[in-house]
Amino acid sequence: MINRVTMVDDRVRVSRALVSVADKTGLAELVQGLVSINPQITFYSTGGTYAEIERLLGKGSPHLVAVSSYTGQPEMQGGLVKTLDFRIYLGLLSESYNDAHRLDLERTNGVRFDLVVSNLYPFERTVAAPQVTAEDARANIDIGGPCMLRAAAKNFLRVAAICDPSDYPPFLFELSKNGGATTLAARFRCAQRAFTHTAAYDAAISNYLATLDPHAVEAIYSLQRNAE
Repeated sequence: MINRVTMVDDRVRVSRALVSVADKTGLAELVQGLVSINPQITFYSTGGTYAEIERLLGKGSPHLVAVSSYTGQPEMQGGLVKTLDFRIYLGLLSESYNDAHRLDLERTNGVRFDLVVSNLYPFERTVAAPQVTAEDARANIDIGGPCMLRAAAKNFLRVAAICDPSDYPPFLFELSKNGGATTLAARFRCAQRAFTHTAAYDAAISNYLATLDPHAVEAIYSLQRNAE
């Protein structure tokens, strides 16, 4: 059954931010700006992004939560699975006035996220490098980032999705102007940019893979012939 929503909040205070970025340009200014606007904000983060926010907020800050602590699952080796978790997506996709979603949050002790900040593994930069291999390209295909952005953008009813460091200053200005809250119009603009970003990312992957010959790809691996 597809939910049809009719009632939403125009303004949503940004109290919980899910942040995981490959490009950390402007991250310090964003975090400091968010804290200045709402000193009670909580950041949920992973890996190197977590370490950078911890450096800014101080070790043991109650306003920083490791995603692995929240989900109860350690990151998969190589960082392949960090945010792909039911409680994460419940917090992104739950609708404000949906009683079933509210009960799911209570049942799982979950939280609603108001903001996602994510940019993606540098796929295009990787494949533009000389002597790049299909394995280099494969390893730089981001899975969790596009999923988070798409979920947040789909639920622009209450979640803002930020995917470009150049958008940090205007986003902070918008928040400051509105008492620490996003407006529906601003969240919708964020959704437009997020879907454009993920569409271009997928197109870049598709276009690159289309240039490769499957037999040439086979040649870079040590193929095991054992059938299970």
